[in-house]
Amino acid sequence: MNSSEKPTSHYTVNKYQRPRWNVLDMIMFLRGNSVPTYLWADIDMTWSEEFRKKLKDAGVKTTVTAILLKAIAIAQRTHPASRTAIYPWGKMVTFNDIVAGFTVERNVGTQPAVFFGAIDAPDTKSVEEIAQELQAYGAADFKEVKPLDVQARFNNMPWLVRRFILWMGITYPAFRLRHMGATFGLSSLGKFGIKSLIPPCVSTSTFGIGSVEDRAVVRDGKIEIRPMMTISLNFDHRAIDGAPAARFLADIIKLMEGGLENYIQGGENATTNSMTSSYS
Repeated sequence: MNSSEKPTSHYTVNKYQRPRWNVLDMIMFLRGNSVPTYLWADIDMTWSEEFRKKLKDAGVKTTVTAILLKAIAIAQRTHPASRTAIYPWGKMVTFNDIVAGFTVERNVGTQPAVFFGAIDAPDTKSVEEIAQELQAYGAADFKEVKPLDVQARFNNMPWLVRRFILWMGITYPAFRLRHMGATFGLSSLGKFGIKSLIPPCVSTSTFGIGSVEDRAVVRDGKIEIRPMMTISLNFDHRAIDGAPAARFLADIIKLMEGGLENYIQGGENATTNSMTSSYS
């Protein structure tokens, strides 16, 4: 470049991409006046990885995410505060039907966008069924997966209409259940080698999971190499205190470290009392 020449601009201005409006609205609007609080813990994934290998050997393909969704859902049975949201006028609303929420990255045209998937009753479904539904969210055509189709159309609505719909969701529980039924959310970046993340809390309880990696840990006074995964929990402190949230997370860890076997061997629809007696 000639020394007398000057660049005409040091930045570029573009319009905010429409495919990103959905996640932006959810983060900025639904989060509202929540008091986000965070917990971290490590999970020994030895049992989960062995379980996944057994399924693979039997011709069943599954993922860590599918196993984790089932574990969280089962834990939510005995922790109603983990599926409780604060509503206007001093109301605390507990959602009784457990629905797993999770983030899905899909391209809209040439633009990557984040969508929110939902799986009904993951606590009563097999891990294989959950994995199949997850796969559909990642690969199926938008019109074949109703939540993706609804959100794609929601992105194209005028700003005021979108905000009104979101306002209805945080004001009237029945409206929220119809359009945003997730009782917990999960976001995973483990496939990119990320060890931990804190996703924004747009559900009653939101989890972030990183990669499964070999780490040196102490077991019975000895150093061993175990597959470990870090999990974070983001929750609204107005709805649940730290100790109950910690017990909720501890139950999830116990399930992921072998407790889930009770539900798989004894039937996927094991009763809540089974978990309570196992962990009391």
